[in-house]
Amino acid sequence: MREVFLPTTLEELWSILDKEPEAAIYAGGTDLLVKLRSTQIKPPCLVCLERIDSLRGVRDDTEEVWIGAATTHSRILEHPVISQRFPVLAKGISVLGSPPIRHMGTIGGNIVTASPAGDTLPALYVLSAKVEIRSKDQSRRVKLADFILGPGSVDLRRYEILTGVWLQKSPEWGIQHYEKIGLRKSQACAVASMAVVMETSNAGNIERAKLAWGSVGPTVVTSREVEEALVGQSLSQRTLKSVSHLLEKAVSPIDDVRASAEYRRLVAAALVQRLVRYRDFRDPALDRAQPC
Repeated sequence: MREVFLPTTLEELWSILDKEPEAAIYAGGTDLLVKLRSTQIKPPCLVCLERIDSLRGVRDDTEEVWIGAATTHSRILEHPVISQRFPVLAKGISVLGSPPIRHMGTIGGNIVTASPAGDTLPALYVLSAKVEIRSKDQSRRVKLADFILGPGSVDLRRYEILTGVWLQKSPEWGIQHYEKIGLRKSQACAVASMAVVMETSNAGNIERAKLAWGSVGPTVVTSREVEEALVGQSLSQRTLKSVSHLLEKAVSPIDDVRASAEYRRLVAAALVQRLVRYRDFRDPALDRAQPC
């Protein structure tokens, strides 16, 4: 039996890590417990962060929002600032796993796991999220895109933990959208996914756009070329199809048990083309209230 430590403050945590530097750190444990059961990892002991109050909750500041790393997905969905200002993230979380997983799993765990199929990650990329990292002696903020280095690999140094996520409240995007395709309608890992934030003019032209795709590369894929090609164009099927060749260059999917690389390329392009549903979109408040 492994010993499990349950600190209630960061000071207790640092003291435990001084004595147990090889401990496995977790909050919800939805990924860690699977690895323990399959003996992928064999840590000498475990440290659970879920009782540390300073790592939980959603804080709405004047210009930005902080989400504690040990905040469960269900708690994030319940907070009005998330559904009102960041519906793209709310949608990503709402299709993550099953209700029990959302009640148990945390946003910090989803980030640190660094799976290309993670449902929060594309949304956090297009929202330009930054992560807050702390050790006993210092703290730092890092762009999420720089923090995630590869599948299962993050810029987390010895004795550091992820303590939270920061989201800027502006700009306020008119269109926010997240969609994923899996092998079934629910409780499935993404074969491919896409998050989009976009602003269009009254004439229907794209003024700003940020896009990110999951499960089509070793990390979340973004493409400035695709985004720049969309700006100034009408939100039409012709425009969306015209960037397919740029997306083809950006993605680097693999064959695995869920799908072939070629199928993932086709799905990634199809997700872009389905944005045409917003062609006659005029009221940004409707989309923020009811993200699709």
